[in-house]
Amino acid sequence: MRTATIRRDTSETKIAVTVNLDGTGAYAVNTGVGFFDHMLEQLSRHSLIDMDVTCDGDLHIDQHHTVEDTALALGAAIAQALADKRGIRRYGDALSPMDETLTRVALDISGRPWLVWKTAFTQTRLGEMDTEMFQHFFHSFAQAAGITLHIETLYGDNNHHIAESAFKGLARALRQAVEIDPRKADAIPSTKGSL
Repeated sequence: MRTATIRRDTSETKIAVTVNLDGTGAYAVNTGVGFFDHMLEQLSRHSLIDMDVTCDGDLHIDQHHTVEDTALALGAAIAQALADKRGIRRYGDALSPMDETLTRVALDISGRPWLVWKTAFTQTRLGEMDTEMFQHFFHSFAQAAGITLHIETLYGDNNHHIAESAFKGLARALRQAVEIDPRKADAIPSTKGSL
């Protein structure tokens, strides 16, 4: 079982994240930010990565520390569960339609964190969540997980759909990338011999 638990306690947040890369998409999520919880639930369900995520953050200030630190802990947990990355497919991509919106996500579990973000919102908030925090989530997640991540909304009008298609696209791409390739289950997927 490829599992990991990360605890992150600071003066701003107290976070516990457990992941199982070989799960069924079961989740228990509570960050105190409803829309963010909804997005993390989508990430778990569509990636088939079991996730248990709790965060007690300084929401009386704003959501920044809660979203950022949760992303860092979740990315670190996935990186730890991947260990030496032996046998994984490494690459994943998805076209994620949601009604009028279409988002393209591509990623490489490369050990070289990077985010290309070509997505925009016309609202400043969705529910209680500041829309500027979406880019920050994906950036922090990619950094901590060691993932090269490209997210581009090709078109779309509804801000809820734009956000959700990005999270679902990440989920589907991540599902592909972390899967064990039965043709090379004992090999590191790199000519360098390490990732």
